[in-house]
Amino acid sequence: MAHATVGVAGIEYIQGAMKKPVKKDGHKHGSYLIMTHRTAPTTNPNCQRVYAKNADAYTRTTAPSANELQARSRLSQASQATAVRMKNLSTLEADRAAFNAQKDTPGGKKTFYSYIFNLEYDKLRS
Repeated sequence: MAHATVGVAGIEYIQGAMKKPVKKDGHKHGSYLIMTHRTAPTTNPNCQRVYAKNADAYTRTTAPSANELQARSRLSQASQATAVRMKNLSTLEADRAAFNAQKDTPGGKKTFYSYIFNLEYDKLRS
């Protein structure tokens, strides 16, 4: 759903899907209404955009490639390995210490989950 900031004069900005189609009885009713807010620095004062898309705009038309299926599998395996490792009491203390040592460094992971996930994902890539 959309994230909004409301100020004294009303809505200051909205970013995300304001409206999504409703799926009922096997088909969709309505359309997507998406609003974006540009945060990059610019001299253009117009930073809000609104898009309306058909209900089937995000329906995939091609089959996933072999590379995509392999990437999905790797992400799934890394996610499962992360869940197991985060519950492993024998490595938890060492993982926490290593996470705390790197979190304030440039490029360091800011959450414990993302730190463990990257460790597990790197194991699968090599």
